[in-house]
Amino acid sequence: MNILLETPRLILRPLELSDAEAMFAMDSHPEVHRYLWQKPSTDIAESIKVIEYVNRQYNQHSIGRYATILKETGEFIGWTGIKFVDDHVENGNTNFYDYGYRLNPKFWNKGYATEATNFWLAYGIDQMKVSDLNAYTHAQNGASNKVLGRCGMSFMEDYPDESGVLWKWWQMKNTNL
Repeated sequence: MNILLETPRLILRPLELSDAEAMFAMDSHPEVHRYLWQKPSTDIAESIKVIEYVNRQYNQHSIGRYATILKETGEFIGWTGIKFVDDHVENGNTNFYDYGYRLNPKFWNKGYATEATNFWLAYGIDQMKVSDLNAYTHAQNGASNKVLGRCGMSFMEDYPDESGVLWKWWQMKNTNL
């Protein structure tokens, strides 16, 4: 996949194996996993497997999480984007479009998550013509919950996962369809 997308400060492109080192640096940081099952990466091979998985998603669904690059410096700041969830059930749902992001902590609180989220939600609705775009966040992740609400997603409900952890289910409906 050779799609390059841009926001005012970010370049969004498909993940590549060359992103593995920067992705591992992000995913091995404990704070990144505070609201993600508390399992930071311990080996770069985990990042390589994720990139290979995402590349299979590009081939199967023509969409997936994208490397998110800071235009000013060329740094990999994390990943953002839409994926089609068909490999598990979340809040009783499968076969749905999911928006998500993960950023390296040194890029938190700079508005990048909001900028990328606004872009991807518009892309999903206007370009992909998705009828419903969903997201889910840990109930205690105040920053991510605030970003999704600020960017126009509607909070639908709280739900527990299989281990009893509470999550929030978000949705944006395409009113143009």
